[in-house]
Amino acid sequence: MTSLLLASTPIHGHITPMLNIARHLVESGHDVRFLTGARWQQAVEKTGARFLPLPAEADFDDRDLDAAFPDRVGRHGIDRILSEVRSIFLRPVAAQLRAVQDALAAQHTDAVLAETMFTAMPALALLRGDGPGPALISVGVIPLAMPSVDTAPFGLGMTPLPGPVGRLRNRMLSLAAERIVFAGIEREARALFTRLIGRPMPAQVMDGVRLMDAIVQTTVAEFEYERSDLPGNVSFVGPVTRRQATDGPLPAWWPELAGAKRVVHVTQGTIANTDFTELIRPTIDGLAGDEGTLVVVTTGGRPVEDLGPLPANVRAAEFLPYDRLLPLVDVFVTNGGYGGVHLALERGIPVIVAGVTEDKPEVAARVRWSGVGLDLRTARPSARRVARAVRAVLSDDSYAAASARVGAAIGRSGGAAALERIVLDQVAARRAAQGTPARVG
Repeated sequence: MTSLLLASTPIHGHITPMLNIARHLVESGHDVRFLTGARWQQAVEKTGARFLPLPAEADFDDRDLDAAFPDRVGRHGIDRILSEVRSIFLRPVAAQLRAVQDALAAQHTDAVLAETMFTAMPALALLRGDGPGPALISVGVIPLAMPSVDTAPFGLGMTPLPGPVGRLRNRMLSLAAERIVFAGIEREARALFTRLIGRPMPAQVMDGVRLMDAIVQTTVAEFEYERSDLPGNVSFVGPVTRRQATDGPLPAWWPELAGAKRVVHVTQGTIANTDFTELIRPTIDGLAGDEGTLVVVTTGGRPVEDLGPLPANVRAAEFLPYDRLLPLVDVFVTNGGYGGVHLALERGIPVIVAGVTEDKPEVAARVRWSGVGLDLRTARPSARRVARAVRAVLSDDSYAAASARVGAAIGRSGGAAALERIVLDQVAARRAAQGTPARVG
């Protein structure tokens, strides 16, 4: 039996794919522990994994990030990104590292799997070095953030520009990011790692993932930028959150979906959904009265009443089963959650994205680059702009065709099973390198 430790920051979009990985690994017969925030204990235990709590210094409730991290309040653009990197992903490193080390001391562990932004992993890799210890696997639950000569710095939401001009642009932007925009963050990271492990990380913050034995991206190559300098330990396994059959009651209006000429689904996810005037309300208002269009809203758990008055062609619920909803949807309007976008692409649905926080600009840029939809480049589009985008996507078959192409690649990908194979290969490689006999049973 292989002993595996999973770790995730307690953020919905990060932990959800890791829960699906945990469920698959448990069902495959592995011994799985899962280190994350306290409010996710029940969800972890439902997968069959054993729950390990993060220390209080690394735990927070992602349903109210402004309360958990007041420094982000009132900040916008790059300033907000810097604040979030510093408070959500950098400051918890010491507590994360201590928790992982305690878990490794308590039980033999063959591999540690952590999502990209569990930022204690590079420190763990440097402490382990070439000596004994578990295989270290990075699970990419956000777009690939690794710097490259072929891409602009992560966070800018800029698509690749081919040729020498593009590489020159990328080099200049990278120098500006490293020496000006992210200089303060990099100084803090170097000081933190020096304090924790006695030496600075030999890479930029977003490049620490290179220290892992394997980097497994939960997307397909068709939805990620091409890189001539992509390391050989990077693999694309496709989404690990796939269409799954669900049961349960449906709203009384559900039968109307089958009779609608076209269905537009809009959501702001489960985190950035405290202000429906950002995207949901403009979509409602922009498509109000649009003949033949049924607008379906999910509030991500917020009361439907908070939406305000609804036009006759709008239906709303806190949650809806995506395995039953998405096959009926013609256009998916979202603020750019990585997982939600992939659920739409899996079914060949064109996407309209309006998001500017966290990794959403990078998700939106990939939507634009791959041709699967439109990027509105704002978190607060006007009602008219949303309506115009929906009509543009519906009138141009190229968006649905591009989404179907990516969806076909997702269908061919191995998902959690492919990730498991990579993990076991890495475990076997480390055992061989350390001269450890294979474990039986």
